[in-house]
Amino acid sequence: MDNGEIWRLDAAEQSTLTRAGDLSVVETVQSAIDRMYALNPTLNAIVEDLSVQALDRADFLDAARARGEPTGPLHGVPVTIKVNVDQKGHATTNGVVALKDVIAPDDAPVVTNLLNAGAVVIGRTNTPEFSFRADTDNPLYGRTHNPWGRHISPGGSSGGAGVAVMTGMCALAHGNDIGGSLRFPAAANGAVTVKPGLGRVPAWNPSQKAERGLLAQSMSVQGLITRSAADLNLAMPSLIAHDPRDPFHVPLPWRPENTGTPLKVAFTKNTFGYALHPEVEKALDTARDALIDAGYAVEEVEPPDVFECGRIGYRALMGEVLTLMKGDVEAAGSQTIQQIFATYFQEFPPIEGQDLIQALGQRSQYAREWSLFLEDYPLVLSPFLPQPFFKPDRDTEGAEGVHEVLGCAVYSYAMNYLGLPAACVPARLANLPQGLQPINVQIASRRWREDMAVDAAAAIESRVGRMSDHLWNKLDVPN
Repeated sequence: MDNGEIWRLDAAEQSTLTRAGDLSVVETVQSAIDRMYALNPTLNAIVEDLSVQALDRADFLDAARARGEPTGPLHGVPVTIKVNVDQKGHATTNGVVALKDVIAPDDAPVVTNLLNAGAVVIGRTNTPEFSFRADTDNPLYGRTHNPWGRHISPGGSSGGAGVAVMTGMCALAHGNDIGGSLRFPAAANGAVTVKPGLGRVPAWNPSQKAERGLLAQSMSVQGLITRSAADLNLAMPSLIAHDPRDPFHVPLPWRPENTGTPLKVAFTKNTFGYALHPEVEKALDTARDALIDAGYAVEEVEPPDVFECGRIGYRALMGEVLTLMKGDVEAAGSQTIQQIFATYFQEFPPIEGQDLIQALGQRSQYAREWSLFLEDYPLVLSPFLPQPFFKPDRDTEGAEGVHEVLGCAVYSYAMNYLGLPAACVPARLANLPQGLQPINVQIASRRWREDMAVDAAAAIESRVGRMSDHLWNKLDVPN
């Protein structure tokens, strides 16, 4: 392969070649950097260029391998880190102008684990202010654009990550998810991800001045956005490595136990009164058929109430946000983000005081109902969003906009409240009046069984193909 085309390889392919010595890390990293230089000025996915440091590390890894030192599973794989997570010596801005000089004293566990596995960080990716939008724009770095077209939001809050990995600027993109921030960008860009369950990936920012709220701790998780499900199976075992700085991390292997076949899958198209777009329904049907052909036992059956659980969960989160974050948003946030938060509080009336304490207790009931259901049906295939992905700045258009962006996304944030894993994978490329647009579906799984969800995503991907291949055909001249 021509050196200029190495960026096309998946992370699994890159690591196989670099570990064998058939490809140098310098060549691999340089190809990603060249791709970043070609596309990023138009797309604004990577907001801090670390190419100089990346090439130094690439030299180091090549030399270490030449000396016969062992190589990690991600040896030489170009990755990006989201700007809301600590990377030693770099600003953890969270997309906020007032935080532009908050320099991390050390790496967060997720960064440490990626580096220990041999990955090479080439840049840091964009996020909205406070990482609390499903779209990506902020006064510090500006807007990130979706490579499929300016009519589609890039998603958020890991919008820069989704764009970077899908366009070939990196092979793996770090992101995080408190209500959908891995899955929204995956759906917007046609990428693959799995939102890990509670405690699966160690998390902590050494730069933080105070501990986060209890719901923020339990609903927010660290993860990766990739172009293929195989790359999740490659990289996630490294991401979940134990780190004692997270006292609630659960040090289980990626595949805790063997599973019998066929796995039963609960299949639902229920969108709780929100209109189900025909293209989303076609994507669901394709995903169902792919799983059946792969040997899964798919049954159309309703899981426990997602709508009530999701809405209560997000209202509880808004109660915590109102108490712990509102002052920061008012002090350091733009007028745009302040208006969006005001609308969030309308869409999800915050649960406060004694009601919040009771809601937190009720969380166990919802989780128990799901735990029992998943004993019979280890996987749940559902819509991610009921409609194709929304346009940029839709959440700035008042109550109707926020309702379309987040109000209908109950399958997303319900999984955060429950602490369950949920993969998001493209199942259709829709030809809409605005242009081509990927449509993703969601696969939730048993607690600690992210691998089950990823395997199911791989089965769907084997039927549909990688969306990146279609995207690259239209990226000869970025739009």
